[in-house]
Amino acid sequence: MDAARLAAAVLLVAFAYLSGSVPMGVIVARLSGGPDPRTVGSGRTGGTNALRALGRKWAAAVVTGDLLKGALPVLLARALTGGDAAVEVAAGLAAVTGASHSIFLGFGGGRGVGTGVGTMLVIQPLAVILATPVFVGVILVTRYVSLGSLLSSAATVLIVALWWLAANGSVPVAYPIYAGLGAGLIWLAHADNIDRLLHGKERKFDLGLLSRGRPGGT
Repeated sequence: MDAARLAAAVLLVAFAYLSGSVPMGVIVARLSGGPDPRTVGSGRTGGTNALRALGRKWAAAVVTGDLLKGALPVLLARALTGGDAAVEVAAGLAAVTGASHSIFLGFGGGRGVGTGVGTMLVIQPLAVILATPVFVGVILVTRYVSLGSLLSSAATVLIVALWWLAANGSVPVAYPIYAGLGAGLIWLAHADNIDRLLHGKERKFDLGLLSRGRPGGT
């Protein structure tokens, strides 16, 4: 990689981190006049806590924003580098890191799940389609969103690895590496959840929130 391409890659990764750092939960809370999600539930800014704080309509806006702030940097990296998988992967990792360690929130934020899904929608959308039933099914059975996130991210790693193996060399090895590293970042962001799951203290998700427009509303 020559100096110009290296400089472009560095700028793309920096942009990806800033994109991931955009605190959609806080922004949507301010626009909607609702409570800051950092003051509710887990104190995180992602879609689940936004649902607790703001209700399903505004939580949907947060999730959409989180997906976009992961997808756009990877799309931009693909467009500007001619499909350099290594740069796409670096941008994806930076975006997920920004989502859970936002420079705008004192390096706090969400868990990186929505942003990670956004990156994977660009890299391999089929992995998202196949892992989604794992996410939903685990939550419906156990009511643990964290466990759904952990197991669906692990399923994504398996799916992307199988895709790479089936492609017989036509898919860049950077993609399964990204799936593993991205899932690792998400698991690290869930360290406190994992500890609570192991000790039987994890908070269960209130499925009733899905049917209410605002918390406490109809």
